[in-house]
Amino acid sequence: MSEQTGARRAWLEGPLAPVPDEIDAVDLPVTGTLPDELTGRYFRNGPNPAPGEVTDHWFSGHGMVHGIRLRNGRAEWYRNRWVRTAKLTDDAVFVRPDLTFDRTAVSANTHVVPHSGRIYALVEIGFPYELTPELDTVGPRDFGGRLTTAMTAHPKEDPRTGDLLFFGYGSLPPHLTYHRLSADGELVESREVEVPRSTMMHDFAITENHVVWLDLPMVFDVGLALQGRIPYSWDDGYGYRLGVMPRDPSAGTAVTWFDIDPCFIFHVGNAHEDAEGRVVLDAARYSPRDFARLWSTIGGVRMAEAVTAAAVTGDARMHRWTLDPATGKCVEEPLDDRGVEFPTHDEARTGLEHRYLYAASRDSIVKYDVRTGSATAHTPGPGLIPGEAAFVPASGARNEDEGWLLSIVSDVAGTGSELLVLDASDLSRTASVRLPRRVPAGFHGSWIPDPADTPGA
Repeated sequence: MSEQTGARRAWLEGPLAPVPDEIDAVDLPVTGTLPDELTGRYFRNGPNPAPGEVTDHWFSGHGMVHGIRLRNGRAEWYRNRWVRTAKLTDDAVFVRPDLTFDRTAVSANTHVVPHSGRIYALVEIGFPYELTPELDTVGPRDFGGRLTTAMTAHPKEDPRTGDLLFFGYGSLPPHLTYHRLSADGELVESREVEVPRSTMMHDFAITENHVVWLDLPMVFDVGLALQGRIPYSWDDGYGYRLGVMPRDPSAGTAVTWFDIDPCFIFHVGNAHEDAEGRVVLDAARYSPRDFARLWSTIGGVRMAEAVTAAAVTGDARMHRWTLDPATGKCVEEPLDDRGVEFPTHDEARTGLEHRYLYAASRDSIVKYDVRTGSATAHTPGPGLIPGEAAFVPASGARNEDEGWLLSIVSDVAGTGSELLVLDASDLSRTASVRLPRRVPAGFHGSWIPDPADTPGA
């Protein structure tokens, strides 16, 4: 029984409730006009316990990927599939009797990303699982045995080099390890990074020359681990800091650390270096109080207060940190006061200066213009909850916001969902695809375009 709400588990109810099976549907109804350029697949991952399975945290359910295939202005199919991990198919345990880890015995429930012609379902405590374009599970990948740590669910692909940068954190040393996959998918670099303890480092950021670390006080809790729970709890005494590490491997693992005001960060929007060589980070920032409320809602224990709100987006606010490695000075400033989560951007600008960010609030998709400081929002309708908005650039785009936003929107009553397509330039509705079933509110997704020389199936 969850310590947070007694018998009630908000992450198994309403818009978060899991679906009981896998289905397929074809020729989905479309309202409006789907751009012909949207030829590919939108995949979105999230936790979905098996029928009859009761979990003690939203983060614990088996990964299920929901996919929509678009081509020639049509929505050709929808399907959903559990990621067939060793945990799901063989009931494998993550911590073996000899206290080693089985990094295939994970949920793979957080993100789904393409790289080098492959598609990976990710969770931050284990190996990635490769999927086919039809959502069949190929199996876990450790890149020829070179990967010996976990892999974050939030890798960053450098748009200039095609390299995929990521990290792994763990309860035992090394607590933090930086990795780089080449553009052709080989693990070519790994560096241990010294931190005092194991913390729940969900995301990170990159710039052209640096990596930005989030070292915040959700620390490994052996007591929770022995209970089989998510093994992290808040320790205000750990401190709050951001780190800037050179990407150049000849620089080693020297990190410049910056103390910051108390907060927690799940997700970054983007980062870049300004004309003065400072590192600028935009991210969704929780105050300690807001994080305590969120963590209690989704099943966390040992937090300061419980809440009754069922919504899981909101309470984080977009924020900017400007970090100067030359002086050690950090400047913090809010970008907006509305509650949002899941910030995204044009991934062609990952690590580079950006003008626009997108995020999901409780009832809207929000667009930020960080150059002017303005924010606009699209509200799908009463009782509708938007998910993360993935930006898809238009072919030959001249402006950074020339393209579309894709978001799975579900109703509060938990009865239906659609794939919403917005014009990113003005947040006007371009089209929507009615899905054949309700899609539970979940985590992260990716648009995976067809290769230019392959029509796809």
